[in-house]
Amino acid sequence: EVQLTESGGGSVPAGGSLRLSCAASGDIRRSADMAWFRQAPGNGRAGVAEISRAGITLYADSVKSRFTISQDNSKTYLYLQMDSLTHEDTAMYYCAENFGPPLYTLRPNNWDYWGQGTQVTVSS
Repeated sequence: EVQLTESGGGSVPAGGSLRLSCAASGDIRRSADMAWFRQAPGNGRAGVAEISRAGITLYADSVKSRFTISQDNSKTYLYLQMDSLTHEDTAMYYCAENFGPPLYTLRPNNWDYWGQGTQVTVSS
C-alpha cells in the first residue's frame, strides 16, 4: 500500500507562482511513474504533467513552459513548480503513482494510487 500526500496549495494572484509537493510513503518501490492531475469544479480530472520511471516528462499543452515536474533522487517526493499562474489554473491538484506497465499518458485511467489533493486558487 502506498500513501500520497500533497501540500503547497494556496491562493495567489494571477502571474504568481506556487510549488506543490507530493510525499510518498508506505510500500515505496523505485520503479514507478508519477503524475499531477487537476480537477476544477464541474470538470473531469485532467492530466497536468507526468514524469515516467525512465525520467521522461510529459506536459499538457496548457501548462507547457509554465509548469515543471520533478522528483527528488530517492523518488519519495514529487514536485510541481507552477509559474505565471492564471485563473484557469484554479483547481484541486492531485498526485498519482503507477507501478504497473509504464504509462506515457495524461489520462487519469490506470493509475494505482492517488493523493487527497491540494487546492490551488488563482485570483484574476
